[in-house]
Amino acid sequence: MPDVTVIIPTRNRVARLRLTLRTVTWQRDVDLEVILVDDGSVDGTRDMVSSSGDDRIRVIRHDVPLGESGARNRGIHEARAPLIAFLDDDDLWAPDKLMLQIEALGRVRARWVYGGDVVVDEALNVLYGAPPPPPARVVRDLVHHNAVPAGASNVVVEATVLSRVGLFDTNLHRTADWDMWLRLSRIGPPTLVPVPVVANCTHPGSISRDMTALFTELDVIAHRYGIRVDRARHYRWAAWSALSERRRGLAVRFYGKAIRGGDVVSIGRAAAAMLGVSSIRRQPVSGPRRKADGWIEQARAWLDLLSSPHEEPGIVVDDAPPPA
Repeated sequence: MPDVTVIIPTRNRVARLRLTLRTVTWQRDVDLEVILVDDGSVDGTRDMVSSSGDDRIRVIRHDVPLGESGARNRGIHEARAPLIAFLDDDDLWAPDKLMLQIEALGRVRARWVYGGDVVVDEALNVLYGAPPPPPARVVRDLVHHNAVPAGASNVVVEATVLSRVGLFDTNLHRTADWDMWLRLSRIGPPTLVPVPVVANCTHPGSISRDMTALFTELDVIAHRYGIRVDRARHYRWAAWSALSERRRGLAVRFYGKAIRGGDVVSIGRAAAAMLGVSSIRRQPVSGPRRKADGWIEQARAWLDLLSSPHEEPGIVVDDAPPPA
């Protein structure tokens, strides 16, 4: 039996998926299986993942897309390992990511774990990076915003815990992972790996740009858990995302909404955006930005390895339909 099952939902991301898979197959000192859920791709994903020798990777295909949450749930259903790791098809892992997280789980009584991250662009330039908040703060802040850095690509969780809290909500598109972390936090706090082990990729057209769905679903999360969502923080994050795409007008509008929500810090940021400043730094998950000496350099040490030549991982294709 493998130590961990890695679940990757994908749809029409063949170019990005190639590099993502490489960062899974280079994981050190971990016995893993990979379930790649192809959620109705029509871009050549099937050809790219044709077999070449690595039988750890299995593809499950959906002719009719189920959506990201539905694809993740299918992977959970098929998983064989006692631990489950989630990975988006455009994010990247350090080669010791899973090993460090499994070791962290073994040192404490936590049932789920996250690590540190950086945000990178399409050329793997690091746009942002800072140490993650400690577990107690993550649990505290989850009732206001999605406090787990890098989202689903960062988390490893015990399979038995998922059977207790339930699957991802397929009615949520932008907040399904936050909804899951809130349920996990009621089982107990996570533990963490305090080094950058995930690169969260930002690029035009990524799902993180679907702000309309995000702000609609904030009300769903607030009502479901009886919590007070920090909407100003979400508007500030939306503004930062718009600036990363050089959409200055949109960023100013989001900052304006944050200001109306009481976020006075956004006054200066909105002014900077109007003046054409496009490099406003995103704040860490909590509190003022802390010093992160060597943080980006740690991430660059493994990101730079991705520019070296490599062979494609081997894939085993499974065309079985979803369970009834």
